[in-house]
Amino acid sequence: MDVQILKERVSEFIDKHASEIVDLSLKIHSKPELAFQEVEAAANLAEFLKIHGLQVEMGTSGMQTAFKASVRGSSASPLLALLAEYDALPHVGHACGHNIIGASAAAAGAALAACGGDLPGSVWVLGTPAEEGGGGKVVMVKDGIFKDVDGVLMMHPTSGTSIMGGSSTAIHSFVIRYKGKPSHAAGSPHQGVNALDAATIFLTAVGLMRQHVKEEVRLHGIITRGGEASNIIPEETEIRYMARAKSRAVLDDAIEKVKRCIQAGAVGTGCSVEVEERKGYEATRHNSTLAAVLRDNYIRAGIEMAPEPRDGKGSTDLGDVSQVVPQACAYPAIAPSSVAGHSHEFAQAAASPDGHRVLLLSAKAIAWAAIDIMSDPAILDAAWKEFDSKE
Repeated sequence: MDVQILKERVSEFIDKHASEIVDLSLKIHSKPELAFQEVEAAANLAEFLKIHGLQVEMGTSGMQTAFKASVRGSSASPLLALLAEYDALPHVGHACGHNIIGASAAAAGAALAACGGDLPGSVWVLGTPAEEGGGGKVVMVKDGIFKDVDGVLMMHPTSGTSIMGGSSTAIHSFVIRYKGKPSHAAGSPHQGVNALDAATIFLTAVGLMRQHVKEEVRLHGIITRGGEASNIIPEETEIRYMARAKSRAVLDDAIEKVKRCIQAGAVGTGCSVEVEERKGYEATRHNSTLAAVLRDNYIRAGIEMAPEPRDGKGSTDLGDVSQVVPQACAYPAIAPSSVAGHSHEFAQAAASPDGHRVLLLSAKAIAWAAIDIMSDPAILDAAWKEFDSKE
């Protein structure tokens, strides 16, 4: 089947079902659900996919709000995975636009399903929960979901200039709990052991340590418990802290320095300390071959894209996927550069006319890119050659 004919079918499907696709996005947006709690969002996406001919399995990799929706064309391979996200943030809702990510992936998958047996390969739409914390994709990678996948495509809305995603940072998190001894802060402070002082020493030490890590390192955190009353020497404090870097080796070096700062707080005050650590998301590996195909199709869809990919300072569980299979992720803008991600203004943009436009054009671009990739074996050959060369 001619590639252009298949792309026209995709366009016709998305144009015909545009209001339904936008409604799907707005349903998710109107009821923001946090990590691993996206019950209604996952159900709405699954129902849309079922209605449009995909076989849907819920509970992928043991996660209640994950799913795999599949469509087979003329052959089982190549197999491409389109990734859907749909979790929200505390307090600010869909301030990262995951409602658009989920709806665009579902719409692209449904449009490809409409191509029926003429589709030169197979497609999965994977519902991946908890990108904002918990990492559904990490669970799927460990479960081997991507071992037979030939390539991955997705999008993520942004503000400012529309770009292709480059690399991201790897992340490591700490929960630090200092325990001291309470006493009256005025009457008998000498009998107390101040856990807030321990936290202060840690934050001071790690702040000074920033001078001695590489520029790519990002260190940040908050005190989640600082004491119970101002006239009681704080018995317990808790800090949640994160370290990020583009390379795992650089991150590991920063982690060891953070650990020494943690111990400084305990030694300096006489507090005991408990530390919970979690190896977070891996850095994202850019694949220029797939990125070029996705970028070209975004431009054809009507979204102007910057000529070069842009590396990000943040972290995403797409990074873990990129360690096992070539991927491309587009970042089309839904708001001006003055609108920050994870803000109330960005949440509003995710349900705006500009957001709807990007949603529908992204669905077309992702589906068109999938058709190009499935129709030309040389693309995946080049993508995997690039992937293997970076091992």
